[in-house]
Amino acid sequence: MIIAFDLDGTLIDSARDLGEAASELVQGYGAPPLPVSQVVTMVGDGAPVLVRRALTQSGLDPETPDALARFMKIYDRRLMDHTVAYPGIREELARAMRRGPLAVLTNKPLGPAIGLLEALGLRGFFQRIIGGDGEYGRKPDPAGLNALRALAPDNAIVLVGDSPADAHAASAAGCPFVFARYGFGAVKFGDHPPATPFAIDHPRELSAVLDLIR
Repeated sequence: MIIAFDLDGTLIDSARDLGEAASELVQGYGAPPLPVSQVVTMVGDGAPVLVRRALTQSGLDPETPDALARFMKIYDRRLMDHTVAYPGIREELARAMRRGPLAVLTNKPLGPAIGLLEALGLRGFFQRIIGGDGEYGRKPDPAGLNALRALAPDNAIVLVGDSPADAHAASAAGCPFVFARYGFGAVKFGDHPPATPFAIDHPRELSAVLDLIR
């Protein structure tokens, strides 16, 4: 069985750095700063979507030509200001490796994703990392999950994530979804949590839930 993980809000808490980068972006165009709590509701569907949402929220043109490039430059500078791995993640990844290969499937561009994993000492846990700027598109497109199935002799895969994009990708791929309720993307579900029997409120609960799936 392949265990695939979302990155932001599942493996790492990057909310403040993403929020402050988006806020700096709109301030550069003359708009007031955006609260981090507001920006995190815009995260999960890839950097281009986050930038458009931040610009729209600030009353700016969402199609501003250089906005995405400016955001990526700002975020690259802020990448590790406050971002940390969630408590217990390293220990759970070490346990999960005994079950089969691990992978990361993120809508974040591949470069920053690898940079964060390396800086936080998590890169070595994963056989494959798929970013949102690659050939498989972005979740909820299931193409990335389907490609990862090739790593599993039994063609079995499970996705651990915190956002609607993760839940919809798992549903489209026909694979189990473990809902990381502790992640900052969980608020996007509102009063309608994903239809999955597998959910965790802390990374330390992952191993017990994976036992139920296997």
